[in-house]
Amino acid sequence: MMTISPSLISPDLSLADIPLEETLSLGVMASGSGSNFAVLAAAIAKKQLNARIPVLIYNNPDAKVKEKAADYNIPAVFLDHRQFNPREELDRAIVETFQEYGVKWVIMAGWMRIVTPVLLDAFPDRVINIHPSLLPSFKGVRAVEQALAAGVKVTGCTVHIARAEVDSGPILMQAVVPILPDDTATSLHERIQVQEHRIFPVAIALAAKLGL
Repeated sequence: MMTISPSLISPDLSLADIPLEETLSLGVMASGSGSNFAVLAAAIAKKQLNARIPVLIYNNPDAKVKEKAADYNIPAVFLDHRQFNPREELDRAIVETFQEYGVKWVIMAGWMRIVTPVLLDAFPDRVINIHPSLLPSFKGVRAVEQALAAGVKVTGCTVHIARAEVDSGPILMQAVVPILPDDTATSLHERIQVQEHRIFPVAIALAAKLGL
């Protein structure tokens, strides 16, 4: 029986394959635990990724990501999305904050809000998102549960340039994760996250190298 390696990624690259001469200035947005944020911060600290994170923006007061930012001495700015209506007002505040900190690339590392052209137009082709499915399949929330319900045999994760349509835009990297017979949403999501952590910093470096 043919099997699919849980480490299959496309393109098959590592950070060592994509040296960057210019230091990237990354503004990160996150809503939850911040595991992908921590992966980026660690890669920078280890000098594997030539970048800096001058600021983190988070929108959930209970988000653990703010603690991870503190671990790396990265300023964290709280913007409560409930205080902004319409959502374009939140994005204006995000743009102002990022411009204040000299951000050049916007990284959505588990940002659980829909972004608008206000943000996308301020950083054209420089807003990067990560999503727990093989896009264009299973867009939107609960992508892992969608994959299980559909009965597909593989899923994975995608890093892409964000567009106004949710979970759309040019794909930078993907990693395949097989779905096991006894998988739950929790077990499958944990294995997807392993691959997210592998490809996220590489995809960001790739986007910069390609001049996107």
